[in-house]
Amino acid sequence: MMMKATAEWDVELTFKEDAHRTRAAALVRLPDGSEVRAHGYASRHPADSPRPRIGEEIAAARALNELAMQLLTKAREEIDGLGEIGGASGRALHLRALR
Repeated sequence: MMMKATAEWDVELTFKEDAHRTRAAALVRLPDGSEVRAHGYASRHPADSPRPRIGEEIAAARALNELAMQLLTKAREEIDGLGEIGGASGRALHLRALR
């Protein structure tokens, strides 16, 4: 069975770099108009040769990981809120973290 897309989210990543540090900012705009932002950093040891792409990859991965954690927290809070009013079905709601 083939799933069809019901939503599309664009994640924006921007980078700022200096001689020894890379900062990544991740932003996702949700369909309800809200935004979730996160940051990640990578540092280069002074003895290492400059490799900007490696710093960007590490900083981006850390920013996206933080973004994922924030989205999981947001979803959990929304699910918990549904539980307070009995949820749409009136049944208990459960959320399990996958790793």
